Amino acid sequence: MKNIIPEIHVENCKEAIEYYKDIFGGEARNVQLADGMEMFKGYEGKIIHAEIHINKSCIIYLVDKFDDETEASNINLVLEMDSEDEIRRLYNSLSQDGTVKFELQKTFWGAYHAIVTDKFGITWALNYNLR
Repeated sequence: MKNIIPEIHVENCKEAIEYYKDIFGGEARNVQLADGMEMFKGYEGKIIHAEIHINKSCIIYLVDKFDDETEASNINLVLEMDSEDEIRRLYNSLSQDGTVKFELQKTFWGAYHAIVTDKFGITWALNYNLR
């Protein structure tokens, strides 16, 4: 396996791209609209693919939800942080307008850890190993 890249389906992908760029940094690339594609007729204005390149090894794909797609509520995306400052910054950003499921705290396994569901309904487990 070469790598795993999450593809996140959200309402209002255009807004989500800006939201995640603000929180994680990085650059939006390869944004593709449904406009003019026969197979996506009726979905004009929707984004069928977008990439946020946070760094060389961290990429998130984003797609607009189509119709009544169900949410994958049993999935948490785990982000391994580089520093205590980084985990605190992301925790504060994601929890603003979101829901905290597990408060940011030092854990018995030797890490700072938190779980937050952001305003788009995406659940992020944040972890920073102290070892």
